[in-house]
Amino acid sequence: MADTHTHAHAPAHEDHTSGHPTWRTYVVVGFILTAITGIEVALFYIPSLANILVPSLLILSALKFAIVVLFYMHLKFDDRMFSRVFFAPLFLAALVVIGMILLFKVLPGLEIS
Repeated sequence: MADTHTHAHAPAHEDHTSGHPTWRTYVVVGFILTAITGIEVALFYIPSLANILVPSLLILSALKFAIVVLFYMHLKFDDRMFSRVFFAPLFLAALVVIGMILLFKVLPGLEIS
């Protein structure tokens, strides 16, 4: 009877760590980050993609940033509030950067009277 009682209750640390990824997940994420970096380097050396180089590098960099934050900083496994607090300013910063690119690169000759 003592054996059934000890097996009925699982240790508390098993429930806590069940949601976290294994080392294999981190290796896969590392390979994905390496592949994205390879794509970024390849884009830089393709002359025909010069017109879309900056926007594509910004998008790929933001993707890498999000992957690093979600997995290596364990934000994916925390409360949703922390994700919102972290990604809301990131989204706002992206809008500001897009606005500055439009203001100074796309519409430089536009005069306000």
